[in-house]
This record gives sequence, C-alpha cells and structure tokens, in this order.
Amino acid sequence: MQARDDLLQSAKAEYDESGWFRLPTRFEEVGIKKLRESVESISRQKRPEVVHETDGKTVRAIHGCHLFDETCARLVRLPMLVGLAEALIGEPVYVYQFKVNLKQPHEGAAWPWHQDFAFWKNEDGMTAPSAVNIALFLDDTHEDNGPLQVIPGSHRLGLVESDSDEQRERSGDWRNHVASDLEYTVPQAEVDALTRKTPKRLAVGPAGTIYAFHPSIVHSSSDNRSADRRALLLITYNAVSNAPASSPRPEFLVSRDTSPVTPVEDDVL
Repeated sequence: MQARDDLLQSAKAEYDESGWFRLPTRFEEVGIKKLRESVESISRQKRPEVVHETDGKTVRAIHGCHLFDETCARLVRLPMLVGLAEALIGEPVYVYQFKVNLKQPHEGAAWPWHQDFAFWKNEDGMTAPSAVNIALFLDDTHEDNGPLQVIPGSHRLGLVESDSDEQRERSGDWRNHVASDLEYTVPQAEVDALTRKTPKRLAVGPAGTIYAFHPSIVHSSSDNRSADRRALLLITYNAVSNAPASSPRPEFLVSRDTSPVTPVEDDVL
C-alpha cells in the first residue's frame, strides 16, 4: 500500500509540473488482447460512434465504447485507473469521454496541435480543466506510426488561442471535433514559439504502456508513415464537481452519467 501511495504522490508531482507522465508499469497482455478484440469488432459495425477518415472507409476512431461494450465498461472501473485519476484530480471522478483513436497502416491521418479543454469549454460548458486523459497503448507505438506528441508544461498557460478565435463562428457539428481538420487548434506560430523554449516529446512504447496527460497540454500526432497500426485508447475522467450542466453533443462524446465511478474488485479485465 505504501508503494502505491508513493507512486501516486510522485505521479501527481510530475503531472502538475509537466502536464503528462508515463506509468512505470504496463497493462497486462491478456487485457490488451480483449480490448483489441472489442475494438476490431466495433470497427466493423455501422454506427455513429465509428468515425472514418476522409475516404469514408478507413476507421479513424470509435467513441463511447464503455456505454455498450462489456470489456470497455469494466476497463473504466479498474481500481488502478480510477485511483490514478482521483489522485491526480483530487476528488471523485466520472467517465467524461471514452475513445479509441486508430491510425491504420500508411493511412492514419495526423491530429493537428490542439488542447482538449478548448473543445470541452466551448462546446460542453466545462468550467475548469479538472479532468485527466489516461492513454493506453493497444499497439506498439514508435515515432513512425503517428505517436502522441506533447509540449511539456504548456498546460500551465491556460488556453492558447489566436486573435481570430473569438470571432470564429462555431459550426455546431460534432464531426468537426473528431476529424483531421479540427475546429479548435493551436496556431503553428504559437507552437513554434513554445517548442523553442521546451522541445516536444513523443509518447512511445510497447502495447500496454500507460500515459496520463492534462486537458490543457498542447499536443498533436503525425501521420502514420509505417506498416504498423497505432491504436490509442483514451479515457477522460472528470471531477464530479466539474460536470457540465448540459451539452448539445451526443452522449457517446459527452457522458450524461456523472455519478462517481465505483471501482471493481481487481485490475483484471
């Protein structure tokens, strides 16, 4: 128990300072296999939760899987993940979003530089970035298959917006929040200025690797230039006290159930 408390305390310190960190332990292989099977099954279905690339055929992401898939529903209640989220946020949490971003071999398109909190604040009415993204690698991830890249410490700047952001008319279409042409992005000039001070870092590692990153950290990912798929599962836990009053976006993007997550008995899927 003391070792776990020490780990969470260290994780909290690094998270507050850098806005992201990698857990020293990996997720078990059997669980990764089950999650891959769920992702592959859902990807074959025709449903609004399954988003495609601009070609209309290649699956780009699947959303809200914890609402209808048994394995994903159990995943979000694992004690290790819930405990980590509560330690980083400092209070009870609920699942705000669940998604799997898929970059198919040679076809997976980049995600431009952005901050997640920009979407949650402007579209859903979230008042504060009192949330955390927990990223679980379902595939081995390296610099050529489109890894997540972040600018450490950028979460402390608040929202990084251009002068044109306030005048921009919002589309009101949730599809513009999940496509390669994102509605809210960080201007390249701002990214260049930030990376001159703090070089970007890549989130890479074998399947089962777990990272956590802040809603306001500036991040992106590149195209998948390799023959290896890159599947990244993301659970966003939000503080129960920070739940938006309402959101016009679909439930598979913004969970309506804001009751605190009750962990299951162990960390086995």
